Amino acid sequence: MSLSLSRSFPTRNPTKTPAFLPQSQLSSFSLRSISATMHRISRRSLSSILRHGAPYRNAAAPISCSSPHPGSVVGETDTKVRWQSVLVGGKCDPAKSTTHLNLKNGLYFGGNRYESTAAASSSDATGAPPVEKYEYQAEVSRLMDLIVNSLYSNKEVFLRELISNASDALDKLRFLSVTDPDLLKGGGDLDIRIQTDTDNGIINITDSGIGMTREELVDCLGTIAQSGTSKFLKALKDSKDAGGDNNLIGQFGVGFYSSFLVADRVVVSTKSPKSDKQYVWQGEANASSYTIQEETDPEKILPRGTRLTLYLKRDDKGFAHPERIQKLVKNYSQFVCFPIYTWQEKGYTKEVEVNEDPAESKKDEEGKTEKKKKTKTVVEKYWDWDLTNETQPIWLRNPKEVTTEDYNEFYKKTFNEYLDPLASSHFTTEGEVEFRSILYVPAVTPMGKDDMINPKTKNIRLHVKRVFISDDFDGELFPRYLSFVKGVVDSNDLPLNVSREILQESRIVRIMRKRLVRKAFDMILGISLSENREDYEKFWENFGKHLKLGCIEDRENHKRLAPLLRFFSSQSEDVMISLDEYVENMKPDQKDIYYIAADSVTSASNTPFLEKLLQKDLEVLYLVDPIDEVAITNLKSYKDKNFIDISKEDLDLGDKNEEKEKDIKQEFGQTCDWIKKRLGDKVASVQISNRLSTSPCVLVSGKFGWSANMERLMKAQTVGDTSSLEYMRGRRVFEINPEHQIIQNLNAASRINPDDADALRAIDLLYDAALVSSGFTPENPAELGGKIYEMMGLALSGKWSTPVAEVQEAPVVQPEPTMTLEAEVVEPVVADSQK
Repeated sequence: MSLSLSRSFPTRNPTKTPAFLPQSQLSSFSLRSISATMHRISRRSLSSILRHGAPYRNAAAPISCSSPHPGSVVGETDTKVRWQSVLVGGKCDPAKSTTHLNLKNGLYFGGNRYESTAAASSSDATGAPPVEKYEYQAEVSRLMDLIVNSLYSNKEVFLRELISNASDALDKLRFLSVTDPDLLKGGGDLDIRIQTDTDNGIINITDSGIGMTREELVDCLGTIAQSGTSKFLKALKDSKDAGGDNNLIGQFGVGFYSSFLVADRVVVSTKSPKSDKQYVWQGEANASSYTIQEETDPEKILPRGTRLTLYLKRDDKGFAHPERIQKLVKNYSQFVCFPIYTWQEKGYTKEVEVNEDPAESKKDEEGKTEKKKKTKTVVEKYWDWDLTNETQPIWLRNPKEVTTEDYNEFYKKTFNEYLDPLASSHFTTEGEVEFRSILYVPAVTPMGKDDMINPKTKNIRLHVKRVFISDDFDGELFPRYLSFVKGVVDSNDLPLNVSREILQESRIVRIMRKRLVRKAFDMILGISLSENREDYEKFWENFGKHLKLGCIEDRENHKRLAPLLRFFSSQSEDVMISLDEYVENMKPDQKDIYYIAADSVTSASNTPFLEKLLQKDLEVLYLVDPIDEVAITNLKSYKDKNFIDISKEDLDLGDKNEEKEKDIKQEFGQTCDWIKKRLGDKVASVQISNRLSTSPCVLVSGKFGWSANMERLMKAQTVGDTSSLEYMRGRRVFEINPEHQIIQNLNAASRINPDDADALRAIDLLYDAALVSSGFTPENPAELGGKIYEMMGLALSGKWSTPVAEVQEAPVVQPEPTMTLEAEVVEPVVADSQK
């Protein structure tokens, strides 16, 4: 028996709110909401309630009424409440309601008390309202539209999804046939075949797998996001006889619907060995229904398995070309463990006779000469099945069984390379994250590409259960500086989005990234330790800048990056050395690693900063690549040896003599102040240098500012911020060599005649010369050139020719007039001659 009470509120004063009831509750308190909470109680329970008036509160049960709450204000509307009950005919008088239902401490609605009479077992001890449970609903057509148009970003993945489904069907059959061999009878080989009709835009995908019964068709294809593979795996997991290894791919239950990315209509014809009948499923894009019927055409009967027929959309009929299908299979499903055949046009050559010209044949008959028949080579075309996935996933094999030739061949086929790689690494990672991988170091950099700028190099191909997922990553698996590494990664437990196109950020991905980076470093280190030194020289020539970029971007791997770096040095200007070799060549008392940054080895070897270090036979690294100085600055130290820039102030060579320095400062202190006064704000200070031996002076950078090389590079930046140049340039210190003759002459001039114009002009020229020799760019090159010309004129004046002034003042000597002389000709007289 059920008790159902309902209350009809009069409408004479609808705006009046009964006491003890909020307006929001009153609006929802209706006949329907009260009826929804009714449930059945037994006759014995009802009799007990009527007899004892037990206080069953706040339960979802029939509601009774009692007298108004004491002290409540009941209006005229409230006193004329009508009650209807299925237990007692007629109306219930509120004044007598307590006699019939003696319920205490009930709920109050509109000044009257109403109490539930449900059983105590169903009441909530906390007094919470009843909980109602509902199933989610979905608009099927809208859900299909989201799956087709919003889930996948690339249409061509439809073939990957459908081949994965076919592979799962074959795997299920192979697994079940272990315990039931009859399932394999009469079904042919386990394979996948794809045939296209280019003219009509039709694709047929046929597999000889487990197939589906009518119930399975409704369950798998008729239920969106219902994964038959997931249910199968769950059944295997729950089964005691389940094996630990499986190759099943599907998991989300939406891969089949990717066919509507390119197809208007999809027909699925399937035959299960568990059923004697073959069924046909048909569905259309943007439709909320589908049809299933029994196959009656004898020509379409399958021995076992499933055939998918896709009727392509008008704009997507290009997918029906056999060459494109073959390309997609090789890209996405190359390593599926079952053979995939595509229907391809093939050809073979043969010799055929050529019809002779009638005129020539007539001449041959008249001449009665035998002539060989003419033939030509033609290509005979035919259609046949072609095995598309020939390359085997060698990463699944034991590394001990794979030869170097196998690795090189796989590398060339997978990445379309023509040169063998410099190194390869084949490994399996187990534990918290399980995956297999093969990594390669290419022999050369790709032509026309700058991998350092673009991290999306498509060099890492991610597979999940041998199915290609993506090669478009933005640093998820490898950092930018290792983007040149090529390889394949295959895992079974990667967190992917539903479309299996995007690798989601998670702890598993971070662990994979860390292990892949570590293996890449081990592979590169193996090249550096190889007996063939040319291999690493070739690697460094191609990818050295990438590792230097890693010193800037990856602080966690500084210890792995530093041993791989190579630089020229003052003791090895032709062959690059490693930091380990530098440390081995250090002097016993040497504490730091010295370096100088320049634009070439020639300019670095001729810089005045090297003079004292070369005298002491201290090796200095030459940083001639634009990225070198930034990389070394980020490294800071190597094996507890700090990197020291010899072009910056406060250089300590370990040979300080405080007494000698004190005497020199006392002697040249006035000269330093005099030079500083002349140069003004161009320099921060003038100091005695401890790094010069042959040069008179040098201009060094501040300890925390840019060096001359860095300042030059920053000025050359296309999109550089010129406003920061003045700030980052830092202070410049003018250091002088007290042992040089020019400085000693200036020291004397500062004491005798500090205002001498020639001396002041010499200071200006010294500063400009130091500016250039130290690697800085003069602000006014024309002015510097004028000073040099002026000094040259003074130095060369009158050295090889007579001064011009003396030539002009010399008197002009007039030539004397020529005088005419008369002479008499005298004939010679011969002795003892007679006339």
